[in-house]
Amino acid sequence: MDGGHSGRERMVNGAIQVFRERGVAGTSLTDIVERTGAPRGSVYHYFPDGKAQLAEHATDHAGRIMSAMISSVLSAAEPAEALDEIVSFFRESLIDSGYDAGCPVAAGALAAHESEGAREAAGEAFSSWESTIATALWQRGLSKSRAEVVATMVISAIEGALIVAKAQRSPRPLDRVADELRRYAAELPG
Repeated sequence: MDGGHSGRERMVNGAIQVFRERGVAGTSLTDIVERTGAPRGSVYHYFPDGKAQLAEHATDHAGRIMSAMISSVLSAAEPAEALDEIVSFFRESLIDSGYDAGCPVAAGALAAHESEGAREAAGEAFSSWESTIATALWQRGLSKSRAEVVATMVISAIEGALIVAKAQRSPRPLDRVADELRRYAAELPG
């Protein structure tokens, strides 16, 4: 890997971490530079349009990472177990961060005033996650239309619980959603 690529990648990954903690609007380029240890000028070297472009790339990258994780988990486990793993990922991340780190894709979704590209990347990521979950549910016997509705409910429940858990500084909302999704998934056909 060349130094340029690794520097850009380090900056995107650093931005993901800061956006998870502070949101896009609450993050300055200085925050990202401090987190990554990159020279300030490198932000504009890699992202000529500045923070808006970096937010778009970071949201897209985070969405793709999570999409891969969701696909992997769903291909290796039954829906109830897979949903448990997904919620556990967010739960552990939230607790490990002292209740600071939320979902970077959600941060991008809320960033329309800062970066319309980040909002669009978040919308595409959420659609991808829904599609992956809906396909897995359809393959296990739900009708296509029902699988799509359930997938939207799953993503919305997890993302909402993550926001509430972060605000309450407690894993309880995520635990409750996980329990309910587990019960729901156990009743699915297949």
